[in-house]
Amino acid sequence: MAAVGQTLRLLGSALGAVGGLLVFVEFFQTPSYIGYNRDYDDYELDMAPQEVQEHSWIGRTGGLLLGVGFALLFVGTLV
Repeated sequence: MAAVGQTLRLLGSALGAVGGLLVFVEFFQTPSYIGYNRDYDDYELDMAPQEVQEHSWIGRTGGLLLGVGFALLFVGTLV
């Protein structure tokens, strides 16, 4: 039974690490409503509320993996 708990904790740690990396990548993405104009060396905002995407699937997947990783660490500790 201890081997199952250890396996769950290791799996939780691995998923948490991958999820944390994906969330880290998400922080460095430019939002969809910001554009860069090379001619004027300037940024421009193009905001239409129905088209704005605040987060990508990378960040959402990372958050989900972090949650699952913490849950597996918790269950592995209880087992």
